[in-house]
Amino acid sequence: MPARLAVLATLAVLACGATPLAAQELSFDGLWRANPNTDCAREEGAGSALRIENDVLHGVENECRMTRPVAVRDMDAVLYDMECDGGGEGESFTERAMFLKAADGGLFLVWNGYAFKYEACAADPARGTVTTSDEIGIAE
Repeated sequence: MPARLAVLATLAVLACGATPLAAQELSFDGLWRANPNTDCAREEGAGSALRIENDVLHGVENECRMTRPVAVRDMDAVLYDMECDGGGEGESFTERAMFLKAADGGLFLVWNGYAFKYEACAADPARGTVTTSDEIGIAE
């Protein structure tokens, strides 16, 4: 019986070690846009792209460190604890979020009660490209 317990304990340790490694291998780094009108050349302010780099999500008015990754079984997805600063009022908060690779190369970002779909921005977005009527002086 003690030999069986030793084998089970070894398997449990190996299983625990495999999950974080798989989560670390899946990267969501890149520049993401919420809709076709999003300016991929801008990374700050309303209408700008969302940037993920080195396990940090840079959003509008906040920045979130993506910590404690857990791979989602049988999916190209990772569940993170998000440690965020900002939010407009300078507040800090912690939430959980799931990042899921979309079949079309996009990204699903799921927070408790909310799900967002992002498209990947081109590798080298054109700088200075006009994308909104406000930028060229057309009033609504």
